[in-house]
Amino acid sequence: MKMNHVGLMVGDMDKAVEFYTKALGLRVVMGNTKVQEERKTAIGKMCIAVFGEGFKGFNIAHLVTTDGIGVELFEMVDRQDRHVVDFTRLGIFHFCLQTDDFEGAIARTEQYGGKVRMDIMRYHPEDDSKPAKMVYLEDPFGNLFEFYSHTYEETYASDYE
Repeated sequence: MKMNHVGLMVGDMDKAVEFYTKALGLRVVMGNTKVQEERKTAIGKMCIAVFGEGFKGFNIAHLVTTDGIGVELFEMVDRQDRHVVDFTRLGIFHFCLQTDDFEGAIARTEQYGGKVRMDIMRYHPEDDSKPAKMVYLEDPFGNLFEFYSHTYEETYASDYE
């Protein structure tokens, strides 16, 4: 298996596209597109199967990371303004991006309405030969994401405390 894309619910499509492109460096593949509830097209039928009857429509945009992973942004007609993180519920609660520029990426995150949830942390602060670091943040709508300085395998291939 390969990772293909993730889908995120956002509260304002224009603001979301600006955040994910300007703050995080993703590229737009398909801009903001309106989807209405209908049963005539394959897309309409698929959306009813996924979202259920009465979803009222949504805006969608498709973006891509520099390594080709897709990020689908959904702005539902009927929605909350902000995601409320509930760590007692099952399901995906964050995604992670890898960057060499923690300080710049954090500054852009805040500049475009995101929030830093913690200080940058090193996995092995006692060992200068293991510089892997991470930080949790959130987008302007409360969706959690993380920055890693190293690949997933590099980060976890050795023991950590």
